[in-house]
Amino acid sequence: MSADWVSQGVLFVIGFFVLIKGAHWLVEGGTSLAKALGVSDFFIGLTVVAFGTSLPEMFIDITAAIRGNTGIVIGDIVGSNVTNILLILGVAAVIFPLQIRHGVVWKEIPFTFVAALSVLLLGNDKLIEGISYPQLSRIDGLIMLSFFAIYLYYLVSISKTTPQLLGVENKRLDTVKSIIRIIIGLFALFVGAKLVVIAAVFIAVKLHITETVIGLTVIALGSSLPELTASVVAALKKHSDLALGNIVGSNIVNIFLVLGVCSIIRPLPLRPQDNFAIIIAIMSSVLLFVSAFVGKRKVIDRWIGVMFIIIYLFYVAMVIRLG
Repeated sequence: MSADWVSQGVLFVIGFFVLIKGAHWLVEGGTSLAKALGVSDFFIGLTVVAFGTSLPEMFIDITAAIRGNTGIVIGDIVGSNVTNILLILGVAAVIFPLQIRHGVVWKEIPFTFVAALSVLLLGNDKLIEGISYPQLSRIDGLIMLSFFAIYLYYLVSISKTTPQLLGVENKRLDTVKSIIRIIIGLFALFVGAKLVVIAAVFIAVKLHITETVIGLTVIALGSSLPELTASVVAALKKHSDLALGNIVGSNIVNIFLVLGVCSIIRPLPLRPQDNFAIIIAIMSSVLLFVSAFVGKRKVIDRWIGVMFIIIYLFYVAMVIRLG
């Protein structure tokens, strides 16, 4: 193995470690600051935690879009959303069956379905836009950001009427320490994202595989590690709301905010693997919705978790084959 392979592999691992630590510091500092400002735990759980665990995707994909590595962008975002539902919720449900609240079933899960469906429709409207290939244009990016604004309005409205639901335990740091952690977290995310993208492009070129496949598999799994950590810990502590809310919120943020911003920075062409992954993401949202009505009502049982994991393994195998 050449020195280049070793050095790029080390950079890849270091980059992901820095990303995860950066997200942790940012979430911890942001949560403490939000508490100091009197924001409810419920609102913190659906915003700070969900936004914080989506930050690795945001920094990786914005960096990739600026550098012109568009295959990584859609692959990472859509791949992360598939990973979040099928693998992470699957693992969490195997650890401890997850109870789904009524509001999540009828409001927040449908948001994830609309998010995934919007990518498919907006990215494949080439006849409307008059182009010869599918892509997410800057106009599509603005549309997704408009959806994100609607989602934010929804979060604000429920924060005023819903009691604390998510048992998020956080250290009560003073305001100065909170701000310092936020700054350090942002810097760590920036550095980690740059290392991951550079190493991922190197690996893709050397192995003669597409950036899309790397994004849909390796980077998607790696950037979902914060969600995996948060959801597994929540499942071990039997906090179903936190495990589920974190995943649902992250998936909505990934598409409407992260993909929207990246599409504005640089139009993103869709490849066959992307459309396959988008369809799986839509099916995953449907399966999550249906799982609330099979077996024990409004509970994701262990056998459903196992089924999710099996579907995820099939998805990875198909992505590699298409690549």
